Amino acid sequence: MSYPIPAKITEQTYEVKKSKFIACASFANSREQAMEQLALIKLQYPDARHHCWAYLLGNPDSPASVAMSDDGEPSGTAGKPILNVLQHKGIGDIMLVVTRYFGGIKLGAGGLVRAYSNSAQQVIEALPIQEQIVLLPLHLLSDFKHEQFIRHLTNQHHGVIDECEYAEMVRIQVSLPDAQIPAFIASCHNVGIQVIQS
Repeated sequence: MSYPIPAKITEQTYEVKKSKFIACASFANSREQAMEQLALIKLQYPDARHHCWAYLLGNPDSPASVAMSDDGEPSGTAGKPILNVLQHKGIGDIMLVVTRYFGGIKLGAGGLVRAYSNSAQQVIEALPIQEQIVLLPLHLLSDFKHEQFIRHLTNQHHGVIDECEYAEMVRIQVSLPDAQIPAFIASCHNVGIQVIQS
């Protein structure tokens, strides 16, 4: 259930026939976050002619969403080659923007495809990655006296408390790494906490 994601924002510059391609790869797990990254890069390089990009959200084996943009370059010469690199690297939750400064010499469609592809490839090779652990939700029903125990147990099993509702009993939703769930459930059952799996 886990997959590699970018560990930090990474930038690489690639030059061909006086055109400069600045590739920037970063973590993004939503379209909004990807577009924020794009906006920041546009602020950083306001005088650049093109900011072409592609993103792949979620698990790279079955992405939740992919998108791309040629940003004024001839159709299919920028966004598609960038996305193609992403789809073959096995990294999820990634936004890759390639900013181009035109050097005065036309590259032609084939030259552009190669340049954007090489630029994306270079930044991916330099990109440090880390594992994204997917958390799965569990719903718990408990007496008030067990709330602190649940909080401690969730922390111990590398999980997070998503929400807590107070009525006659406490309803708590937690999210945990898949591998931690059996031991967590066993500990809950030992003290009489009811586990309702989603």
